[in-house]
Amino acid sequence: MRKIEDVVVYQDESFYASFPSVVVSPEGQLLLAFRRAPNRRLFGAGGYTHADPNSYLVLVRSDDRGRTWSPEPEHIFAHPLGGSQDPCMLMLRNGNIVLTSYAWTLVPNNEAEKADRALRVFDSWAFLPLGGYLLRSCDLGMSWEGPFVPPEFEDDTRWIDYVPKPALNRGAMVEGSDGLLYWAVVRTPRELKHTMLELLVSADQGATWEHRSTIAQHETTAINETSLIETADGQLVGFARTAQFGDHGVIIRSSDRGKTWQWEDSGVVGHPYHALRLPDDRIYVVYGYRHEPYGIRARIWDPGCRQCGEELVLRDDGWNHDLGYPWSCLAGDGQVLSVYYINHNDETRYIAGTLVEVS
Repeated sequence: MRKIEDVVVYQDESFYASFPSVVVSPEGQLLLAFRRAPNRRLFGAGGYTHADPNSYLVLVRSDDRGRTWSPEPEHIFAHPLGGSQDPCMLMLRNGNIVLTSYAWTLVPNNEAEKADRALRVFDSWAFLPLGGYLLRSCDLGMSWEGPFVPPEFEDDTRWIDYVPKPALNRGAMVEGSDGLLYWAVVRTPRELKHTMLELLVSADQGATWEHRSTIAQHETTAINETSLIETADGQLVGFARTAQFGDHGVIIRSSDRGKTWQWEDSGVVGHPYHALRLPDDRIYVVYGYRHEPYGIRARIWDPGCRQCGEELVLRDDGWNHDLGYPWSCLAGDGQVLSVYYINHNDETRYIAGTLVEVS
């Protein structure tokens, strides 16, 4: 594995650009979705925030395997009740795209004080979660259907009773060899008080979902932000972020189509993860590294995700921990493109990528 070069995908001083995902069309065009929000420093804010009432989802394209990108983003979706987050795309085998996201809504301080929790930003904004939703495109991102609302777990912790919180996840779902969509979503039971993982399955390209199983839970460790793949031998394997676990990721694994699961410490420091199955069935995993030197790193696992190779540093020039959330796709000729957001000197966050030789 060898780093080839870094590329700038999208950078504009007026906007905070973050949380990308990238897929390849049947014709070989790369489509990259990301969250865009105003650069609030231009309006007197003291910093940057991951929750904004005016954040929305956009798309850029590349016709040269990720070297250059369309300069003006195309609009995907703006949630009518709040700011949209983390557009996570999956290219289906039939050429349709399924995208998952979630949203925050801005509420008055007096209402936030009634809530069990509220996300405070800039000492003046208060946000509550609106939960997850899905979009679908049948024309390679030119138009989008939805939003489709996934189910809500009965015992999931709402931050305030009257605001539903449908299931959500930041990370990749997978289309199984059986044609079903498998989606690892987070649940926060009232008695547990931190996140655990559940499996939802869809037989209609994400329009409706059924709960199949509990994936992973722990008394003290939060588990979330999961990227799923299917291995060559038909296992469902995921790489999940944790909290209170030394910043180690965990690997989740099912050999019976998600009916039962085991999980284990991956031994890898970083978060969150994205996993990509290579043409030779090895698994390329990229992740943010939010420790000095801040940046992006990657490893390759064997086809069964039992052993991994040496770590490759893709970037070590990030200014602080506000970076990462990478995603990868095949870029042809034995190469992978990993995209992410990054900043230098605490300046405007932008979308970048690194081309890696994996053959």
